[in-house]
Amino acid sequence: MVCLMSLIVTQSDRTDLPLVVMPSIIPSMTEPFKAALPVLHDIARVSIHDDATLDENVIVDRCADADAVMVIGFHVSESMFTRLADHVRCFSFGGTGVASYIDLARAREQGIAVTNVVRYGDHAVAEHAFALIMELSRQVGRLDSIVRSGGWSGVDGIGLHGKTLGLVGFGGIAQAVSDMASGFGMPTLVWNSHLHADAVASHHVTPVDDLGDLLHHSDVVSIHLPLTTSTRGIITSEHLNRLRPGTIIVNTARAEVIRPGALADRLLRGDLLAGLDVFDKEPLPQDDPLRSAPGTILTPHVAWRDDEAYRALSDQVVRAIAGFFTGSSVNRVV
Repeated sequence: MVCLMSLIVTQSDRTDLPLVVMPSIIPSMTEPFKAALPVLHDIARVSIHDDATLDENVIVDRCADADAVMVIGFHVSESMFTRLADHVRCFSFGGTGVASYIDLARAREQGIAVTNVVRYGDHAVAEHAFALIMELSRQVGRLDSIVRSGGWSGVDGIGLHGKTLGLVGFGGIAQAVSDMASGFGMPTLVWNSHLHADAVASHHVTPVDDLGDLLHHSDVVSIHLPLTTSTRGIITSEHLNRLRPGTIIVNTARAEVIRPGALADRLLRGDLLAGLDVFDKEPLPQDDPLRSAPGTILTPHVAWRDDEAYRALSDQVVRAIAGFFTGSSVNRVV
């Protein structure tokens, strides 16, 4: 393994091996990926560009000779896909919501493999969801600013003990959130299209048949649906209208599970509190109405980012690429 300025390369002399390129990376993920790379020894050579560029032209240029691309933190746009499709045979996505980042139907049509990662950061995302809930209920950041600016007036908090949590979706992340809520003394309602009785019983939650009813009866709502054909836009304006004034709503899943524009319209009324880590367009445009919605905390799609998740994600991405080149199916979605 050789490090050249911001470029990390392996087996550069093995031109007989396929080339894997990571054109952009969050710098703090570099070491976990370097630790995982021995899995690709004698399978593929690797080039990792150790910066977090989102410039499409730079990304495409860096992937000019790639047989496979590790997709971390950037979207494969329509034009980017077109420019890479003549030589890239595999996109290995470092996340679970791959449909938001890569056109799966187009990949299928053009015979390009796509892999993702699974259950790599359940607790990371769950902890961030609860961090948003805590910030909205206790306003620690605002209190810190008040004290540092010489004030001492404080603000009133919102108690969580005894409040009802509503979980939209009940996969691994939501189950971790429900366990945290139990420690706060919060009864938990769950809506999911497919609920397993064992999961309901083991996490002591109450299933609700109607999504609108869950939203109406919850004091805090946390969204944990994956983005699929069936979940895209599943939460409508009518659903959001059933939220009672004062409700806290958090989304660390995918923005696209909410009908476009519906959440901004509801939040602009000013009677809800919201913590959002995911958005229809990322980075969030300066003119997006969510930026001016009152009572909101916005974070830049970082719920998944912690040290444990980085290690698990890196290992799965590298193993998925090794599987592609050796003929085994590891986390293959296309």
